[in-house]
Amino acid sequence: MINNMLNNINDKMKNRTTSSNGSSHHSVNYGVYIYTWLALLVLAGLTVVVAKMNLGRLSIVTALAIAAVKSVLVLFVFMNLRNEERLFRIMLSVSVIVLFLIIAFTFFDISFR
Repeated sequence: MINNMLNNINDKMKNRTTSSNGSSHHSVNYGVYIYTWLALLVLAGLTVVVAKMNLGRLSIVTALAIAAVKSVLVLFVFMNLRNEERLFRIMLSVSVIVLFLIIAFTFFDISFR
């Protein structure tokens, strides 16, 4: 039922892939947006459930892992990173890796004091 509704929405929106100045955009698939939104809701609920569990040192790691998955979903789907040029994706990946390393080294420093 939901798939039929999403297919109808996508069929209606196929004609709206060009703007008024004639430049073409990537087609908008609203089903992907809805499924991503649902995944973000599930991950938010999972974050709340994990926050109430006593996992010890794994609590922070688990929370950061869930946050990382949510940020990847937002970056690739809502910010259309999957449609960007390869150089832009590489530069963004490098900056995310550097940020991850800074956070990881901070946790290592704090945990071994």
